[in-house]
Amino acid sequence: MAKTAMKKASNLFVWIILGLLFIALAGFGIGSFSGGASRVGAVGDVEISAEDYARALDQEIRARIAQTGQPVTLATLRAQGVDQAVLQSLIARAALVNEAQLMGLSVGDAEVARQITQVEAFQGLDGAFDRESYAFTLRQNGLSAADFEQEVREDTARSLLQAAIVGGIAPDKTITEALVAYQAETRDARLLIVTQADLPTGVALPTAADLEAHYTANPTRFTRPEARAITYAWITPAMLMDTIPVDETALRALYDQRAALYRQPERRLLEQLVFADTAQAQAALDAILAGQMRFDDLLAERGLSFEDVDLGEVTRADLLPEAATLIFDDQTSEIIGPAPTPLGPALFRVNGVLDAAETTFEEAEEELRAELAAEAARRAIDDLRDPIDDLLAEGLTLEELAETTELVLGRIDYTPTSEDEIAAYDAFRAAALGVATGDFPELLTLSDGGLFALRLDAVVPPTLPPLAEIRAEVRADWQADAIRAAIAAQAEAISGQLAQGAALEDLGQVVMERDIRRQGFIPDAPPTLVVQLFQLGAVGDVVLVPAQDRTIIAQLDAINPATRDDPNTQILLQVLGQAVAQSHAQDLFEAYGRALQTEAGIRLDQAVINAVHAQFP
Repeated sequence: MAKTAMKKASNLFVWIILGLLFIALAGFGIGSFSGGASRVGAVGDVEISAEDYARALDQEIRARIAQTGQPVTLATLRAQGVDQAVLQSLIARAALVNEAQLMGLSVGDAEVARQITQVEAFQGLDGAFDRESYAFTLRQNGLSAADFEQEVREDTARSLLQAAIVGGIAPDKTITEALVAYQAETRDARLLIVTQADLPTGVALPTAADLEAHYTANPTRFTRPEARAITYAWITPAMLMDTIPVDETALRALYDQRAALYRQPERRLLEQLVFADTAQAQAALDAILAGQMRFDDLLAERGLSFEDVDLGEVTRADLLPEAATLIFDDQTSEIIGPAPTPLGPALFRVNGVLDAAETTFEEAEEELRAELAAEAARRAIDDLRDPIDDLLAEGLTLEELAETTELVLGRIDYTPTSEDEIAAYDAFRAAALGVATGDFPELLTLSDGGLFALRLDAVVPPTLPPLAEIRAEVRADWQADAIRAAIAAQAEAISGQLAQGAALEDLGQVVMERDIRRQGFIPDAPPTLVVQLFQLGAVGDVVLVPAQDRTIIAQLDAINPATRDDPNTQILLQVLGQAVAQSHAQDLFEAYGRALQTEAGIRLDQAVINAVHAQFP
């Protein structure tokens, strides 16, 4: 039995290892190492080759690029210590292989051949092992068949050793039970929300001294971010649409082209359930009409979902004539049939009736006119592109360009929060952030077909405006702070009454929250409220949680321990038990690996390691 378990675990580890290995071999561009030395180090009698280290680094780089979509270099990984982690992984692998060799643990040629022939990368179109594909793949990655087969042999032996070490580890019931008790515990609480409406008096208006003190104490709140003073010239289709005539014939033609959109026939929202013959369909309908069965019961019997039978919007033309007559002439029934379909007799459930609708030409004219005008404006702007490019090439300024062409001149102090007019376009935002002082204006395209060019006039550093310029803003900010402070003080006063024996319900409108979980949330409450509720030690304890425009007084009502017979608790027991067992297995295996490395001894050649690093751009 133990051998069987070990074999299954071994197979699992072998396939994981082979999968990772062939990701590394998938043409990533690291072939044979070209340095003069061939190994970066050894653990005991097992060497770590320079090719293996280079391949592992390359695999890590490729994985990071795939994950982030951004360029990644070895220098970036080394700054994060990833190269050391990669090397440590190879050292751990070598330590296990070394121990397996000392124990005489190995696999025969037949097992190595079996594993290799089952790798999909080495199979031909017929699914059988193809020796030419095998040789070609290895050759492309700088490996000989002997080297690769030795790697497979060593990895298999290593995985057998690994399975023997961690196999059969059971979860610690004490730890699992403690985790479940902590995780599945819920709490009940009563909430009283204090807002500005609950203040006994209003908040006094600030004096000039109050505003001066608030302005001086909070400069970062009022400091304007760095801005880029930009002059631009632009034109969009919307600027030209009102000046472009639209041909009435073209309007009529466009309306006629969209007849299917503007003239909608009567439609039904249908579900269709097909039967083998008409007798079965009629029997099902009779059972439904008699109240013995529902349409949904028929679906459940066949294992069908709503999506399986839904036809969506259906017109008369979408159905066979007999079915169309039955369904569209019946204005009251929900279940209709049996009716013929190309698949056989069927029952139909009507989920909705959509009456015929027609949008007249006069009703659609404004929309159609705007569309044709916008298209014509885009064409007109496209015709302007080359002449404007020529004028920019001749050295015209943006001001001169606006005087001699249809482009409109504008100026903006652009910040990343700007979003009005031209700043609403992504193309302008990107150009505004990328332009430098002295750059030659370049004609660029907006998403709606418009054109623009810009010039950076100056970079305005972060600036604190004088109080006189922003007095209204400072006053509003002072009042917001004062209201928050008054609300918090009122909540403190209410909390004091609770401490003297008052009931929360007597002090305001209370909201009940039941079965609050540690990872749960309470609507319209700050996320810290749940955390603070679980920090309370006893029923009756109170916590005050301030928010933007309110303070929440929360009183703990009940601490509900996990219920063992709850299905969710049972699932949690299983999941956490597996996590605990895996954590123990990992800790044990890491400790075993460190012991093996210490016993066997690690030798590294920093010169070869540096040479491998030098191979990367």
